[in-house]
Order: sequence, then C-alpha cells, then structure tokens
Amino acid sequence: MKLAKLPDRTSVKMNVVLAPSLAKRLREYADFYTETYGSREEVAELIPFMLEAFLDSDAGFKRAKQRSTDRHMPLASGDRSSSE
Repeated sequence: MKLAKLPDRTSVKMNVVLAPSLAKRLREYADFYTETYGSREEVAELIPFMLEAFLDSDAGFKRAKQRSTDRHMPLASGDRSSSE
C-alpha cells in the first residue's frame, strides 16, 4: 500500500494559565490577524497554529529532535558496522 498509516488525529485539550500581559498581546495579535486577512479568529483558534509555527522555526529544537531520532533509528540490513 502506498499510503502510510494515518497519524493519530485525536485532539488533545490543554488548559494553560497566562499572565495578563501575554493574554493582552495575544488579543492584539488576533486583532492584527483580522487587519491582515480580513477574517476574525478567536485567540484560542490561533494559538495551535502559532505554537506549531514556533516549533517548526526553532532550529535548535529541530537539531535536538533529529539527533534523538538518529540515536533511536535501527540500522538498515546493509548498514552493518565494520566491527561485526
């Protein structure tokens, strides 16, 4: 089958407590989003996309994740170490 197994798509609800200053900035960002795109979105709708964009743009996180993945990746059948 060409199609890989679909990833888990079950939403996870998380509650967070924000400092008043951060809550204000998030509301301002939602206002800026409205000005930019002409479409009103609630802060709660924007936050998952903001977090995903942040994580995707964090080069240090990507490198650490890649190193972790590399350490846990099994060798392919033709990739045996010369010490064997």
